Amino acid sequence: MSCGRPTGAGRRLPARIVVATHNQGKMREIRELLATHGVTAIGAAELKLKEPDETGLAFRDNAALKAASAARASGEPALADDSGLCVEALGGAPGIFSARWANGAKDFKGAMGRIEQELRACGAPQPWRAHFVCALALVWPDGRTDIFEGRVDGDLVFPPRGTAGFGYDPLFRPDGCERTFGEMSAEEKHGIPPDGSRALSHRARAFQEFARAVF
Repeated sequence: MSCGRPTGAGRRLPARIVVATHNQGKMREIRELLATHGVTAIGAAELKLKEPDETGLAFRDNAALKAASAARASGEPALADDSGLCVEALGGAPGIFSARWANGAKDFKGAMGRIEQELRACGAPQPWRAHFVCALALVWPDGRTDIFEGRVDGDLVFPPRGTAGFGYDPLFRPDGCERTFGEMSAEEKHGIPPDGSRALSHRARAFQEFARAVF
């Protein structure tokens, strides 16, 4: 869904946009999504932009502050993603702390092991329900901002399966699917159907709403 007043609506994106992430997995997915609309994405890491501290209390807050920082530093429109895995039996954790559970996104294997350990320790009944959330923030150099969110629900699978994707993908099986995100190709996971029907992944669903506003 689109959140807040669509301040970016009516403005078309230029041929190049800054993507405010240093996460190569996210960068790859967002670059592929933008490429379908003829937009070139350049990452914050390529521009040597600093990563701001993520002090927000919600995905949308962190997405907005990252995009705003990149837009100010580059003088170009910036798109930022903040996303994570929310496990129902753990009160929504790791949520906005998903990367921190993975030691700054460097040890997702350890983070997935921690999730399983905490679920078993609290005696949560199976199936273990969870959802991925993605907030996309588009910030223009003049500060105008639009935020879009996507969500996908599913179950957690242990042991994790698959080597595709990144992050927590190998343990998440979206509703209606037999395979985890880690067992799906990029096209299966975030490809947007040409007929306009709903995309599968949280990031692709957020991107669908974003695309409707700016393309």
